[in-house]
Amino acid sequence: MKTSRRDFIAKSGAAAAAMHDLAHAQAPDQGHEHEHSLVPSDPALRVKSLESLLVEKGLVDPAALDALVDTYEHKIGPRNGAQVVARAWVDSGFKQRLLADGTAAIAELGFGGRGGDYLQVVENTPSVHNLVVCTLCSCYPWAVLGLPPIWYKSAAYRSRVVIDPRGVLREFGLELPKDVEVRVHDSTAELRYLVLPERPAGTEKLKEEELAALVTRDAMIGVAKVAAPKPGGRA
Repeated sequence: MKTSRRDFIAKSGAAAAAMHDLAHAQAPDQGHEHEHSLVPSDPALRVKSLESLLVEKGLVDPAALDALVDTYEHKIGPRNGAQVVARAWVDSGFKQRLLADGTAAIAELGFGGRGGDYLQVVENTPSVHNLVVCTLCSCYPWAVLGLPPIWYKSAAYRSRVVIDPRGVLREFGLELPKDVEVRVHDSTAELRYLVLPERPAGTEKLKEEELAALVTRDAMIGVAKVAAPKPGGRA
């Protein structure tokens, strides 16, 4: 049975994600040059070689692969997650459902699959700050956060965040008061986590879409907080 180019491209999402990682692994992630610089892994190098061969044979359109990467990075997430957070901030009923069953709640907004199954949402409060990691590999809720950042998959982050979470947060620029409890959640293939950040003060009059624009991927992983918009503009 002959496979069409469209079918082949549709099945190449994982390869596209790996190629995206390769493109960024050769340069430090902005803001964390001293800690998260990586050398491409053997699997990433193999994916790059395979991609080059498929392009040479005319079986894969590089533009189509770029479109896949852009979709996962900017459309599938983390904008989806930001919509989830903003809805929880303005709709207390949705928030209750989200904390009780994250998978079912995000399905209400049309999100799910590809890392969205078995999703647990943990809420940040003035006394508790949640932080997500995958110590074994890089399990990640693609459905709401898109592609995982390079630093999330790095050995440095995966090993250190469970030993010294406050120190890691400090390196991301987040200094928490000593009386705030830090809880680290270890994602697995069966259970993945999304942090529901605290709603920043001074946003009471913002509409849901305006609130979503404030929410960042890092805040939904737990390495940052959501900042209030500056007067006359966004945060």
